[in-house]
Amino acid sequence: MSASTTTVTSSYSVAKKKSQWKTIWIRFKKNKMALGGLIVFLLMAVIVLSADLWLDYEKGAMTMDIANAYQSPSAQHIFGTDQYGRDYFTRVVYGGRISMFVGIATVMVSLIFGGLIGATAAYYGGKVDEVLMRFMDVLMAIPSTLLAITIISALGSSLFNMIVAMGVSQIARMARIVRSSVMSVKGQEYIEACRACGTSDARIILRHIIPNAMGPVLVQVTQTVARSVITVASLSFVGLGVSEPTPEWGGMLSFAKTQMRYYPYLSLFPGFAVVMSVMSLTLAGDGLRDAMDPRLRN
Repeated sequence: MSASTTTVTSSYSVAKKKSQWKTIWIRFKKNKMALGGLIVFLLMAVIVLSADLWLDYEKGAMTMDIANAYQSPSAQHIFGTDQYGRDYFTRVVYGGRISMFVGIATVMVSLIFGGLIGATAAYYGGKVDEVLMRFMDVLMAIPSTLLAITIISALGSSLFNMIVAMGVSQIARMARIVRSSVMSVKGQEYIEACRACGTSDARIILRHIIPNAMGPVLVQVTQTVARSVITVASLSFVGLGVSEPTPEWGGMLSFAKTQMRYYPYLSLFPGFAVVMSVMSLTLAGDGLRDAMDPRLRN
């Protein structure tokens, strides 16, 4: 194959990939619920990430003012105040940082390790596939939340340990998705051409197979972040996640459950934040799945 032919083929592949992503985006925009979910999540992310520019973390979320404890929502405190007189809106906003950061970090851990395991198992097949997938079956037999609780109980309660525990609990699921995607790609002609040219297995997997099998994986990523938000809140709710005084939605709900009768707003706002973040990601993930599946284009 001449250099000019290689250049033309490479340019055609790049143009085709851009055209495919443009088509996917057009299909995605037609799904109003999915587009709304994406907009809501991006809006929440912007509010959370830009909080330092317009909120005072130390004064609003950390400094105690017992004289102003349990104030109902007002113009001064739009979400009210908690049991220590801290501004509840500030704590809800900064609590979102923990949930979103842990969710994204969990996806990165599960995607890196689960992706490599799934791609390796699908590419080599045979005994390698059998051994790796049976090990993944063992992990999948354990409920992800229970596995995360077990790991945190063994390692101790901290933000880093929570990320490790939740990432490990999602590796098996991610490995399964990547394996099925890679198996649908590895038999393509361009993969056979790479082998014929003497390209190394590592380069074929990382450069050619994984990028072309990312469609279902991206859908799984959105669902993993949504599950991670719920898991983070659940772990903090039972005392295994982020502890006081650091604001986190699950920890805030844990205290609010004892005060729901007298101060219902304490559970309303962090609970609403969890519901909106999970629902928006779920809707966006469903829309992305439909947009990437040509059979569902209508």
